[in-house]
Formats: sequence, C-alpha cells, structure tokens
Amino acid sequence: MLKNLSLPARLGLLLAVIAGLYFAIVAFDNDSKVAPALAVDSVPDAASTTAPKATPAKPAAPKASFNYLPPAPVDGKLRGVVELGASGFNSFIVTIDSQHNWQLNKAEFDNSLLLENMASDEEIRRGLRAYIANMLDYGVAGRDIHFVVSSGALKASATKRITQELARLGYVVNKMTPEREAALGMSVALPAPFIGKAFVVDLGSGGTEISWMENDTPQSVTTYGSKYFEQDVASDLVANDVRVKAQRVPAELRGTCFIIGGVPYEMAKQVRQGKERYTVLDPASAYQFDKAKAKAGLVIYRALAEATGCQQFVFDWDANFTIGYLLSRPQ
Repeated sequence: MLKNLSLPARLGLLLAVIAGLYFAIVAFDNDSKVAPALAVDSVPDAASTTAPKATPAKPAAPKASFNYLPPAPVDGKLRGVVELGASGFNSFIVTIDSQHNWQLNKAEFDNSLLLENMASDEEIRRGLRAYIANMLDYGVAGRDIHFVVSSGALKASATKRITQELARLGYVVNKMTPEREAALGMSVALPAPFIGKAFVVDLGSGGTEISWMENDTPQSVTTYGSKYFEQDVASDLVANDVRVKAQRVPAELRGTCFIIGGVPYEMAKQVRQGKERYTVLDPASAYQFDKAKAKAGLVIYRALAEATGCQQFVFDWDANFTIGYLLSRPQ
C-alpha cells in the first residue's frame, strides 16, 4: 500500500505516526503524575480529623515545705560556742536576746583529724587558738566563748588531750551526757508552737538522741549513732534498737519530727529550696549514698520512720544542741 503512495504522502504519513506516538507518551506521562496528586487530595484534611488525644502528664507534686519562722532576737548579744564532736570541731556564733530568741550568724564545720590522734599537742593548741581568734575577730567577747564536748566525743581517746589544751588556755570544757545533750537539742530545735505536738531527733555520729516533752518534762532515749559501723555492729541490730527506742515517743507527738545532725544535713542538701530555714526531708527510699557514715545514718532514719509512722521529718539548718547550751546560760 505504501508503494502506491507518492513520496510526499509517505513523509506525511510518517510524520502523523510520529506525532501520534509523541502525544500518546505525553498523555501517559501526565496521567502518571496526576495519580499521586489525586491520592494526596483524597486524604482528609488534618484539621478536620479527630485524632486521638494524648493524656496530659500529671504535674509533679509540689515539694513539701515548712513555712514557720521563729521570732528574731531584739537587742541581742553575740555569743560563741565550739563543739568538740565525734567527727571533729564545729563552731557557732549566735545572737541571743533576753527572751531567749536567737539567730545564727556564722557556722563552721571542720571534720578535723584531731580526734584521730593525727595531731600533736602543738597542732591541737594552734587549732584551738584559731577558733578563738576567729570568734574574737567577729566581735564575740572572750568571756562569751564556750567549749562543749559531746557525749559521743567523750568516747574518743584524743578528747582528753584536747580538753587539757583548752584548760591550759584558760577555758572550761563542758562535758555532755546523752540526756543533757537531748534536752539542750530539744530546747533549740523544737519551736514553741510545736511543744506537745512533735518530737526531736539529733542523729549524731556517736549517738542518736530521741527527745520529747511529756507532762512539761523533757524525756529522751539514746540509741546508736551514724558511726556504728566502726564498732562492727550489724545494721539489723541497730535498726531494731532504734525501732524499740522510737516507739516510746507518745503517739500524739509522732506527726512531725524536727531532726538535726550530720547525716540529716546531707539529706537536706539534696532537696533544699533556696535558703529556707526548714527543709522537709524525703522518705528514706529517695536517698542513695556511697559513704559508709551516710549509709549508716540512712538505716537509722528509715527505722525511725518505720517505728513512729512519722510523715514529716523537718531538718533545721540552724539548730544545734550547743546553741541550746548557750541558751541555758544566764543572758
């Protein structure tokens, strides 16, 4: 058939076939591009779709706080005290007025080597003089500087050497019994509005004093301190002793415990809010410690909570039984 066509006709037919193929390819290509677009357009608009709503996370419970503030001293006088404790020297400078209101001005904590028999007599003397000089420079009169030896420190072999050096410097060393220590600690750590409503724990290195007021009379019991591990005493035995002693606290006083001491201080550091005077401690299960002393203190703290059911342990950043000793002195 093509043989019967002239050359121009053949060329025209060829061009027609080529054109047809071209438009067919373009049409196919356009269809392939349109299909995805149609697929996208067929998806419902996101704004008009009711998606599953995520359950909002519960806001964190507000940190417990204790907002009581003790009355500030008026026209008070500076007084200083140095505590020889079972872990070293601590010193406090406070202002006390005639009504026994007080305010902590300065505190220094020194886990020195003096109690480990690592210091010579001259080093002990030099260290004591440094404490005295710092207080004098702050404005405390020499006659208003006092030295107190805790009941736990009395067990240390180095204590006798240190008290002898203090005597040579002309200072009287006031030795504490656990009962006296407990009464002084309670006098400074238990706020007046909470007398008859709470109890006090001084969780020290050499011993733990648990105290409360009963019929207007101070009551106390003493158990192990946070350095019990040095005596090779089992934690289970310590915990049991703490529980037995703590159960003597009257039920009506167990709602709140004011707690002081070295290990409670370490606990409070982890949860303190700003510069608050009082910090409510977390439950024992919230704390993890690496050091042996802190671990031992946590054993005591847990046993206290288990025995009393107390839900509010309040750490006082300023209180110390030696300040209670200053308050017991004539003003």
